[in-house]
Amino acid sequence: MNAPSKCGNQHLGVPVRFSPAVERPDVDEAATTRGLIAAMRYIGEKTFADGGRAIRPVHAKAHGFLEGYLEVEAGLPSELAQGLFAKPRRYPLVMRFSTIPGDILDDSVTTPRGLAIKVIGVEGERLGGSEGNVTQNFVLINSPAFGAPNPKKFLSIVRLLAKTTDRVEWLKKALSVVMRQVQRVMVAITGRPSATVGTLGGHPATHILGETFYSQAALRFGDFVAKIAVAPASAELVALTQAPLNVSGVPNGLREAVVSFFRTNGGIWEVRAQLCTDLALMPVENATIAWPEEMSPYRRVARITVKPQSTWSDARSSAVDDGMSFSPWHGLAAHRPLGGIMRVRRQVYEMAKSFRADKNNRIIEEPREMLTFED
Repeated sequence: MNAPSKCGNQHLGVPVRFSPAVERPDVDEAATTRGLIAAMRYIGEKTFADGGRAIRPVHAKAHGFLEGYLEVEAGLPSELAQGLFAKPRRYPLVMRFSTIPGDILDDSVTTPRGLAIKVIGVEGERLGGSEGNVTQNFVLINSPAFGAPNPKKFLSIVRLLAKTTDRVEWLKKALSVVMRQVQRVMVAITGRPSATVGTLGGHPATHILGETFYSQAALRFGDFVAKIAVAPASAELVALTQAPLNVSGVPNGLREAVVSFFRTNGGIWEVRAQLCTDLALMPVENATIAWPEEMSPYRRVARITVKPQSTWSDARSSAVDDGMSFSPWHGLAAHRPLGGIMRVRRQVYEMAKSFRADKNNRIIEEPREMLTFED
């Protein structure tokens, strides 16, 4: 990912203004959504039957929980001063690092990584279903493009993954070794990694804290349309970019690396926005297309700052893993998720939340103020 342009620099092209017309749902999208709900519920039922605890059907394994602050930049140009970022302000937040499978695997099965962020104390017009809440959620993955272009293709992938949930972990470990080799070849030939190969265990064995995370799919950005990224900014985090991490024989190697880092270090990330300037070349309905940064670079809109802290404890796991859900539909109307992949997430994520709450006999709700983790 290119370095972000400074706040006041001119971007290339005129930002596309948001209107409902930027979305073009498939006529049978409701049926696809029902299929995704069924597949995700199957994954949840399978892992619950095997483990006795309901976990997320995707991003089940967490590697660390952080508390910190998001500080909106002062002096943003008008096209960036939108929604959550309209005015300089400091908000508390919670961060959850994860990997994508719906079952709890050893970290030697190297899959793409996720970062979920819950910003707390956000006032404004809400998305339907989150009325009365004061949070803005961002759900991010460490790749600028999603692994499926649309909900139908996504459903076919999820059905395939569902068949292997909580099964043949030894085979997944062996496949991951092969897929990492395949990924190296893909990068050498094409210059970029394959999202499909990464999902099958071909993600490089690197430090999770060196990753840049992306919304992958579009969202409304006030008057405009954008994608969001969160990138390491402090020197200690930047130094971990593509840094190798030995996870062979270390089942929770990513968690141990996160705990070790934040025991003595704090961290700073930049929150960046990439405005859509051409709907043909920067489509809303095809999430596999990374928007060209030469047309519209990612530009800093805020910073996240955390202090040294314990990133793993029973109290944090209970509060965040069991007591929270992260959905791009928990937030402001000014940041409405856009495109098919985002639309189907709405009902799928709500099903997963209700399933976990029911099976674990837990209340899952959006916090109204910063939590105090009783580590």
